[in-house]
Order: sequence, then C-alpha cells, then structure tokens
Amino acid sequence: MNKELIIRSGENAVDFALLKDGKLIELHKEEEKGNQFQVGDIFIAKIRKPVAGLNAAFVNVGFEKDAFLHYHDLGPNLLSYLKFIKLVSAGKIKDFTLKNFPFEKEIDKDGSIMDVLSANQSILVQVVKEPISTKGPRISSELSLAGRFLVLVPFSDRVSVSQKIDSREEKDRLKKMVQAVKPKGFGVIVRTVAEGKNTAEIEKDLQNLINRWTAMCKRLATAHHPSKVLGELNKASSILRDVFNDTFTGIQIDDEELYQETKDYLAEIAPEKQKIVKFYQSKDVPLFEKYHIERQIKTSFGKTVSMSKGAYLIIEHTEALHVIDVNSGNRSNKASSQEDTALEVNLIAAAEIARQLRLRDMGGIIVVDFIDMQNPDNRKVLYDFLKEEMSDDKAKHKILPPSKFGLVQITRQRVRPEVNIKTKEENPNGDGEIEAPILIIDKISSEVERLKNDYKKIVLNAHPFVVAYLKKGFPSIRSKWLFEHKKWVKIVPRDAYTYLEYHFFDENGKEIN
Repeated sequence: MNKELIIRSGENAVDFALLKDGKLIELHKEEEKGNQFQVGDIFIAKIRKPVAGLNAAFVNVGFEKDAFLHYHDLGPNLLSYLKFIKLVSAGKIKDFTLKNFPFEKEIDKDGSIMDVLSANQSILVQVVKEPISTKGPRISSELSLAGRFLVLVPFSDRVSVSQKIDSREEKDRLKKMVQAVKPKGFGVIVRTVAEGKNTAEIEKDLQNLINRWTAMCKRLATAHHPSKVLGELNKASSILRDVFNDTFTGIQIDDEELYQETKDYLAEIAPEKQKIVKFYQSKDVPLFEKYHIERQIKTSFGKTVSMSKGAYLIIEHTEALHVIDVNSGNRSNKASSQEDTALEVNLIAAAEIARQLRLRDMGGIIVVDFIDMQNPDNRKVLYDFLKEEMSDDKAKHKILPPSKFGLVQITRQRVRPEVNIKTKEENPNGDGEIEAPILIIDKISSEVERLKNDYKKIVLNAHPFVVAYLKKGFPSIRSKWLFEHKKWVKIVPRDAYTYLEYHFFDENGKEIN
C-alpha cells in the first residue's frame, strides 16, 4: 500500500491531498488568513451567560456567535482550573508544573452550571468543534495537548492507552513507562502510534508537550480577554502528527519554504523518513495535475458519484443527516444470481462510501440504502467489510449492522464544516449549468467496459471535440480501451450533438440504451 501526501501552495491557500494507492481519500485546505477557531486551539475567555435550562454557558471567545460550553464539558477539576487561572493571571504562580499546586475538590458530575460558573468569569477553554453553519464553536474546559505519541491532560493523574493497540503486554509496558516519567498533576493518553516506541522517544514527546503548556501559562498574565493563548500546529504539521506512520511512501510539496518546514518537523518525529519528502519543481505540469488530483476532485464531489462496473452512489444532504443510495446502474449481470450481484455492488459501494466520508468530512447521522440482500451471511460480510474499510478513519464513528431492508446507519463525529466543492460548470450553450466536461470521458469509458462483452461491434457517436480527445496521442484513450477490453470501438463525430451528448450503437445501427 502506498500512502502519499501532496501539498500544493497557492497565493491565498495551501491544499493538502492524502492519497492511498493513488486514490484521493482526504482533502484539506488552509486559508492564508487561517481559521481562528481550529479544533485544539485554546482561548482565555469570559463567561457571557450561564443558562440553567440548558445546563450550559455561552462564552465570548471572539467569534461573531458565542461559543457553547455544556456542564458535561467542564471536566471534574474545573474548580482547580479556575483557581489556577486566577493565580497565574495575577502573577502569583511562577511554577506551572502543578507539582506543588493544591487541587480543589472535583465538581458533581450531575451538578448545575449555575453552581460553578458566573457571568464575566475568566475561563480557559479549548475548541472541540469548529463553527458550523449558524452555530458558534463548541468548547470544553477540560484541556488536552496532542503530541506525536501522547496527549497531555492537565489537572488529571490518569494514564490511559489507545484501545487500537491490541497487545495486552504492549499496553502494560507503555502504561508503566508513562507513569514513571509523567509529572504530578498531569494525565496522559498514549496514542496508537506509540506502539513499539522506546522511553527516550516517549520522554521527548512528553517534554515537548510540557514546554507548550508552560509557554501557554506564561501568556496568561498579559493576555486580554478573549484571545488565543495556544494555537494548533500549522496544517502540514498537524496532518503529519495525526496521520503519518511508517506506511507513508512519499510527500510532494511545490513550495520551498513549506518543504523545509515539513522536513524539519519530520526530523523531530521520524528522522528516518526525511528522505521521502520531495520538492516538486516542474513548471510544465502542476502538482495536482501530475497526481490526477484535479480529475479526482471533479469526479468525487457532487450529488452523483460513479463507481466501477456501472454502479453509482446518490448522496443527499440535510444539516444533520446524510442519505446515500447505492445503485447498480444498467450493468450487465454476469454474477450467478441476483443475490451475488447485490453483494458485489454493495462491497464496491462500501469501499467508496468509507472514502467519501473522509474525503467530504461528512458528520452527524449517515443512512446508507444498500441493495437488498436476503442472505444474513451476506449482510454480515458487508458489515464486516465496511468496518474494515473505515478502520483508518480518525473521526470517531459507529456503524450499526444492516437491517433486513438493507439500511446501514452510521454516526460520525463532526468537528468542522463539511468539505463542499462545486463540480458543475457554466453551460457553454448559455443554458444553466452542466457537469464538468472532464467527467464525460470517465462515463464513456465506464459504458465501454459495461458493453464490451455483449455486442460484436460498438459504435460511439459524439461531438467532434470529444471525438478528437478520444483519438489524440499515443496511446490514445481508444487504444487503451482496445488493450484493456480487447474491443475496438468505432468513433463517429456528429456536428449536430451538443458538447456533452453521446450515444452508442450496435452493429445493426440500433441505439444501445
């Protein structure tokens, strides 16, 4: 498996594309101005108003809409936090390690917001969900600082290890190692990538996090309210921190400064992998074109998503619910039964759905209408396959088994706005919008694959521009069809057709539907 990160720098933004075996699975953008409210950012802020009916408080963090802080997101050691912030802001604490700081009693887990917070009170909060639609950020006062191998949790003593580490012996080893080196007053969560790491690597990561905590505390004495006192890493570093592992085979970057920053960051977290970072300097072919990312963006977004063998997905959205319909298309049925056909299409769809959820960063409730299957064993095969395909997804998610109607319900954590890219373009004939012209070649190629075994002769009629594109170069697209499908397709230009119109005919001149 090849995993590559492609980073393109533009005038106003930097785009990040994550490829798995050449296929686009994640797409991120960092605007030049930067998102002031990224997940992980920590703010010193003031309570605007606690609301008893919601058991929550609205907090002014500097966004146009107040942030929302629920009682359950306060953390058990809220009183210790509030006391610490007050003393640090007043300059009465110089030692930020917490080893000599007297903790207050924990708050009642089922208590009332009115008993612990009041208007105009200073509080340290962290963004857990970015502003989405008309809502302000969702925040928590239970802070955590994410590193490469560890997550540092101030005002806690608990050590926990990622559930994705299967070995009980390795979990025990990591837990004992962290308990031996962590400072008093701090809890630690051991991340999955810490598996197999030695004490020196763990200690270095822990010290980096302690240094970040100390630097943040030093800012509190002079910080105005509201203001950001600790920001997330830049996008390149945060993506590498969260998704980078030994399976990465390449990182391509077309900006020299960003290339150097990335090499420097890799030198800290994985020095042996520095050699996979390459500076892309070609002026002839843009970086995203070189890796066919632009084409994949146009074919992967939009209401309809084509898959192999003529199958396709229909994706519909509401604010909190997404509905995905799986369609087999007008494909030839070469399977031994309808049940086998349904399973084959459903497995193709499951892989594409797992990719789409990550690519679009879809969250909330997702309902998938798979093709009905009567055999419970096949429904279990589909369920297990979908779970495996989504196992690399970093967003928290839960999948329910398929119902007898073929419906699968998925919940997926939503912490930032969904990626939404417009794929339709203005119609050159001046009448509304049309699908991106680049998609027509993929559609025609898919049709050729579908028809190859059912007809002795296939004739394609299309607009002269499309015909010219299919015939140009060596090997041309038509030549590739011959190599792949052992089928020569006669192509006829038709001046009367619109740009994206095409029709297939058989050896008798009858149109193929």
